[in-house]
Amino acid sequence: MKVEEILKTKANLSLPKKVLINLQLTSAQSGSEMMCTLKSFGISVQQFNVLRILRGQGKKPANLSTIQDRMVNKMSNTTRLVDKLIDKKLVDRCVCEENRRKVEIVITEQGLDLLKEIDPKVEELEKKATKNLTEKELEQLNYLLEKLRS
Repeated sequence: MKVEEILKTKANLSLPKKVLINLQLTSAQSGSEMMCTLKSFGISVQQFNVLRILRGQGKKPANLSTIQDRMVNKMSNTTRLVDKLIDKKLVDRCVCEENRRKVEIVITEQGLDLLKEIDPKVEELEKKATKNLTEKELEQLNYLLEKLRS
């Protein structure tokens, strides 16, 4: 029996339990779809997250700590992710001029170009995933999820 069917047939499940199971199901489904989309570009979801963080920095470099703090998945090995992105020439590692012990990470033009290529596919995926919700419902859901995490 699928988890969705269990949720519908088990009236004895508490509402908080149903909500958390639904959150996990939705997260797993959207994560799987994102993983499949990004796989064709040769990067993982976590690597994509690092690239977006660095793009958001503009021309300003980020250190490993900043990247780690902004990661969606806090359990990611940021150093390993950055090393893989360096190998793919999507990011560069530089030594800070003011503090030679500080390592700074910047996105390369190749990394920016890859994101430009990926962006429409991700936007299409986001629209598809939320197509059954109105703008108002999306705002309400976003508000409730933020409230749940606070």
